[in-house]
Amino acid sequence: MATKQKILIVDDDENIAELISLYLTKECFETQIAPDGETAISYVKSFQPNLILLDLMLPGIDGYEVCRQIRKDLSTPIIMLSAKGEVFDKVLGLELGADDYMEKPFDSKELVARVKAVLRRYKPAAQAVETVDNTKKVTLPDLEINLTNYAVIYKGHTVDMPPKELELLYFLASSPNQVFTREQLLDQIWGYEYIGDTRTVDVHIKRLREKISDNPAWRLSTVWGIGYKFEVLS
Repeated sequence: MATKQKILIVDDDENIAELISLYLTKECFETQIAPDGETAISYVKSFQPNLILLDLMLPGIDGYEVCRQIRKDLSTPIIMLSAKGEVFDKVLGLELGADDYMEKPFDSKELVARVKAVLRRYKPAAQAVETVDNTKKVTLPDLEINLTNYAVIYKGHTVDMPPKELELLYFLASSPNQVFTREQLLDQIWGYEYIGDTRTVDVHIKRLREKISDNPAWRLSTVWGIGYKFEVLS
């Protein structure tokens, strides 16, 4: 029997948390509810969830700080939930390492669809099976991007990246010098289920640039008015 995937629900509204748990349990997920930020951080270690649904407005430590602390050590997918629909709030959540952002109130079917979509994209290194024939890897001077085991090696050191950052980098680097629009990147990396704007791509590019600097042999380039490309220099 396959092991159920585990979802940690972090929300101080007991009714909402129980309702989300009910939706996910019906889809054969195992759930755990944390009513505040401190409890959530503790459960991340003990429950070891496959994905975290994280409300922003929490008593004590807010959702932004919870996300920040989790991202220090783990790349567990995080979907932020909030009644705040301002672009600033969404961008801040993504910059801190969230994988998706949903506004409250939300449709139960959309929530489940997004959870499944994020989990499909996320393959922890410990569960990835690497073979000589099937390894998906891009190797460049000072940079190795391995999509098979979700690892990035930059200047000899492993760089911690959430799944979509790594997938975006791999997608661009595996098509060197090809220009992609933001819409194309949204479709390729986030999929048709994703309902968001193109600022999401800009935020992830910014985070990639903070982690890996341009090299004399390659660079992550902005093509003004169009999108981005991974430029390999001759």
